[in-house]
Amino acid sequence: DLDEVTTGGDSIVTEFSCYEDFLDSQITSLDLYYLEDQELARQLVELGYRGSGEVLKREEFESRKQAAEASRLSKRSQQKKLASDEKVIKDPLLAALAAREAGNRNGKMTSIIFIRDRNARGQEISGYIDYAYRLKTEDFEPYFSAKKRLLPRPSDLSFYNWETATSTSNPTPNYQVIAENASGLLFKNKRDRKIINVDPKAPNPGDNSERHIISTNKYIQVVIYDHINRRKT
Repeated sequence: DLDEVTTGGDSIVTEFSCYEDFLDSQITSLDLYYLEDQELARQLVELGYRGSGEVLKREEFESRKQAAEASRLSKRSQQKKLASDEKVIKDPLLAALAAREAGNRNGKMTSIIFIRDRNARGQEISGYIDYAYRLKTEDFEPYFSAKKRLLPRPSDLSFYNWETATSTSNPTPNYQVIAENASGLLFKNKRDRKIINVDPKAPNPGDNSERHIISTNKYIQVVIYDHINRRKT
């Protein structure tokens, strides 16, 4: 039963490294005493005449073994490497993002990155990026390798072009944007319904949230808002 194998329930194939070991496990010292031949004893176990456990043909053992190995490898590949792994990171923003990558991938936190800088045309832009959502939808390897600069886009949570005065806001799987508010922009976490207040004048950004100013000479301004997810049961 391959389903049993893939759920890790097949102890026979994980316990024995090869079919001969499995056969030997069922041969008693008494069998060897009477038969005086290990090969013959193994054959009798395989045929089901001797042995104390499950009768398992070589082909079946091998196919179960392969299925168990395939399952193990697929589980390993699911534990994906982080985009920031094995990178030499000197830039403070990239270092801050690397420190938060695992948490944002596994759902323990959902960070919002505020960036203000100039785009390729030299226009000043600013915006709020849902880091966890960008990690899911984009390859961050070029950012951590410093081949690409992280900048807000019109498709992010919130975006503003200071020269053209165009602004956009978009909900993500993690956040709802509450725009028209007396205190400015608010983001509502969709999991725990907590509000993140990104107003720099606010005493704090809200429950389970922290505001971190990133000192970097590569951008005009960078602030990261970390929200720790405490999912309601």
